[in-house]
Amino acid sequence: MKIVVLDGYTLNPGDNPWDPLAALGDLTVYDRTNPEDVLERSRGAEILITNKTRLNADTLAALPDLRCIGVIATGYDVVDIAAAGKRGIPVMNVVNYGTEAVAQHAFALLLELCRRTALHDAGIRSGRWAAGPDWCFWDTPQVELSGKVMGILGFGTIGRRVAELAHAFGMKVIAASARKSAAELSASSAPVSFPVEFVEMDELFRASDVLSLHCPLTDQTRAIVNAANIASMKDGAILLNLARGPLLDEAAVAEALASGKLGGLGADVVSVEPIAQDNPLLASPNTLLTPHIAWATRTARQNITRIIAENIAGWMAGQPKSVVNKAYLNG
Repeated sequence: MKIVVLDGYTLNPGDNPWDPLAALGDLTVYDRTNPEDVLERSRGAEILITNKTRLNADTLAALPDLRCIGVIATGYDVVDIAAAGKRGIPVMNVVNYGTEAVAQHAFALLLELCRRTALHDAGIRSGRWAAGPDWCFWDTPQVELSGKVMGILGFGTIGRRVAELAHAFGMKVIAASARKSAAELSASSAPVSFPVEFVEMDELFRASDVLSLHCPLTDQTRAIVNAANIASMKDGAILLNLARGPLLDEAAVAEALASGKLGGLGADVVSVEPIAQDNPLLASPNTLLTPHIAWATRTARQNITRIIAENIAGWMAGQPKSVVNKAYLNG
């Protein structure tokens, strides 16, 4: 069976062998695929695997041999799942591969915003400490997390893990959903071993000292962090976005950072990636940006390779897993 990976470099830049997939068929891996090359590289493939390379309806219609699509990510908006389903092609994604990696990255950003360790390390290396009049120095407020309120928007697997870590730091945890009431979220959430208060979304914005976003991007959540919701937040609150860039109205967030209404932003995602040079967050104070790497630990990437191989093996055996377009299959 011919398997083609269209854009495998970020998953395996050399430290994450393709062996689990190679064991399933005749595997061809491309590091990256430009839009104009998608059709040529996909012809004859029975299984196509993509990360960010788009597969639209016209492309799918031109691939009569295609039987299965694997997305080596949780988000699958790069594939026209309805068009695939109508052609009888299941689309399978990868979930729960990077919970620890993303939660750890959230706290990497948060702790750096609170303590500015890199800035002070640079100050030492420039001679500030050695030449200073005192036995210590600090250039930014040093913030403790204990006793602060951590607000979680999106209480799925990653949101719960971030909440658990927040509790370990002595924070009070509150959580909300963009599509469920507090009562519905409480009733539907998996049990946790630490205290968490489920609140309505407006209360989440009002009460959080740190607001961490872990919800999907939908019409309802697009620009959910906007001027109106920011205005209701505590002065100096910290915002973390490790979900999707368009959850933020970036102009409104930049304005709030410039005015001091927001005390800091840690973001691993932005509205357009790679980031545009005119993105207002690039000039914002108290802002830490990372290039969509929260997921990218070697362990998490190995998990992706293993899970997508398991998904495909299940499909081959007539027991497909993580099919995201069931509603459209043969519809």
